Amino acid sequence: MAAAFSSLNDFRAVIAAQPGHDTSAAEAASARNSQLTKPPGALGRLEDLAIWYAGWRGTERPQVKAPQVIVFAGNHGIAAQGVSAFPAEVTAQMVINFEHGGAAINQMSQAFGAKLDVHALALDEPTEDFTTAPAMTEAEVVAALQKGWDSVDPAADVLVVGEMGIGNTTSAAALAMACFGGQAEDWVGRGTGVDDAGLAIKNRVVEQGLARHAPGEDSLEALRCLGGRELAAMVGAIARARSLRIPVILDGFICCAAAACLFKVDAGALDHCVAGHQSSEAAHAALLDCLGKEPLLSLGLRLGEASGGTLALGVLKGAVACLSGMATFAEAGVAEG
Repeated sequence: MAAAFSSLNDFRAVIAAQPGHDTSAAEAASARNSQLTKPPGALGRLEDLAIWYAGWRGTERPQVKAPQVIVFAGNHGIAAQGVSAFPAEVTAQMVINFEHGGAAINQMSQAFGAKLDVHALALDEPTEDFTTAPAMTEAEVVAALQKGWDSVDPAADVLVVGEMGIGNTTSAAALAMACFGGQAEDWVGRGTGVDDAGLAIKNRVVEQGLARHAPGEDSLEALRCLGGRELAAMVGAIARARSLRIPVILDGFICCAAAACLFKVDAGALDHCVAGHQSSEAAHAALLDCLGKEPLLSLGLRLGEASGGTLALGVLKGAVACLSGMATFAEAGVAEG
């Protein structure tokens, strides 16, 4: 696939030129929904979800037949500072587990009929420790964005993106702070289960990273300086899905921190996205509020690897099946109330 962009400025131009949803299809779906054999609003948020999906797919009676789940994996230089309860080697080990079908995301993808793709991004070359240098050069972050862009299947009809990377809750917290301000403790959580000492290290690392780089309002520069390859790849994949009018289900805190980099470039850049769930990571609720996203599920998950977003596929499938498959009052010969 030819490169869609060769610099961060090119990528900004791509974001600015993205298509919107099909208003006519959404209006037709809403009109159909109003005639289905149920009391008005009886399916609650499922009705809005299905109409939103119809608008992005461009048809009043859509179907969900080809979900794609992508898990991107990357390693972080900050992991050496003890920000995780697990060693950096676990990233590569979990990628093997994904490839062998042994992880939670494998089971969930199979359960909801999704194609699962796993992409490891230069695991033997961790990003730089962002307390001492930018995490990535511009060439490196652009390459990761492009990898995400290229990984989206144009035949997919919904996309879920997720990640694996020891240390990446710290990177995500730094991105959230860069995008929305506040203090490190507002965004830093226990991630994989660090103790109080580990939590203090994470806070210090985030504070030092923001003090060193100070990206200001430039969220893509924040992604370069504070992010990771897997976070950048999620950004690229979310943007590519928008270009293809493929709706996206966002996963947890780390995925949403990556998505925030698009949101800060253009507040409408995530209109094709819904939040799959609210995780138990402490700052995820606040991050969702900043993004203006209400989660579909809240089950105390904190696994990552696209698991919460993939679980929400079942909710989306149910919503779309009702919109497209239910009979109208006229079709069923049922008297309207």
